[in-house]
Amino acid sequence: MQVSSMKTLLQRGPVVSDGAMATELEKRGVDTDSALWSATAMIDHAAAIYAVHQSYFAAGAQLATTNTYQANVPAFVTAGLTAESARKLTQQAVQIAKQARDDYAAQHADFTGLVAGSIGPYGAYLADGSEYTGAYQLSKTAYQAFHRERLQLVTGMGVDVLALETMPNFEEVQALVSLVTTEFPTQDYWVSFSLKDPATLCDGTSLAVAAKWVAVQPRVVAVGVNCTSLENIEPALTILRAAVTIPLIVYPNSGDEYDPVTKTWQATNLSHTFDSFVPKWLAAGAQIIGGCCRTTPSDIATVHRLLSR
Repeated sequence: MQVSSMKTLLQRGPVVSDGAMATELEKRGVDTDSALWSATAMIDHAAAIYAVHQSYFAAGAQLATTNTYQANVPAFVTAGLTAESARKLTQQAVQIAKQARDDYAAQHADFTGLVAGSIGPYGAYLADGSEYTGAYQLSKTAYQAFHRERLQLVTGMGVDVLALETMPNFEEVQALVSLVTTEFPTQDYWVSFSLKDPATLCDGTSLAVAAKWVAVQPRVVAVGVNCTSLENIEPALTILRAAVTIPLIVYPNSGDEYDPVTKTWQATNLSHTFDSFVPKWLAAGAQIIGGCCRTTPSDIATVHRLLSR
């Protein structure tokens, strides 16, 4: 059974989001070691992207996040593609997610699924780990100029909700949300921050202050954090729940540690322990739970099992 919006889906209870795209693409033989990261797959591995979306639906996910986090026209052009090809690939990423959702729904009568259009920060375009530092500064106009075309492409293909995600820089968030609400006024969205610690965005802004600002903006359906370690989620949720009343979304990485210099991940003893963390997140107020970098369909199946109790 399909629903028409994120708000409707949330009314039915906690929502399971999907997990990492790049990790699963790599398992399927796609090399993502470039400035385009998982967006590389859009050039000649569309079937692998489709398969990843399907694998998360099979694990119990109700949200498919489009493979557009790192997809933007300037990045594709730098990689040697034409601007027109870049636009078509970005649109295709949305099309693939929607097709995967529709095909899965056609085979599972009780399935409910939405497509979230991923919009990563300017820092992701820099491809130097800046989404984990927020150490960049543009004017409001420049931020909006960077994000506008991708927003036009993604929303033009018809996503159910926008995922403004891994946002480390509060000024960028304010510029981006202003752009969405002004130029895409009927589009629902969530904002998910990148953290320096459980109480602070990467750029030093208070999580509570940032969340309070987001919570009163038009069409926002959730606020939360992503791509931080599992142990940061519960204290962040405590801060968020005290600050706002709108739904809270969390999707941590696996607990592995990322080195932006070598662009590699190192396993830690926190890796893949969703079993012990998810009940605490629910108790702390999380209403949408998924995974980010290095998480797998197995992790999402664990989230689904725990949310279905």
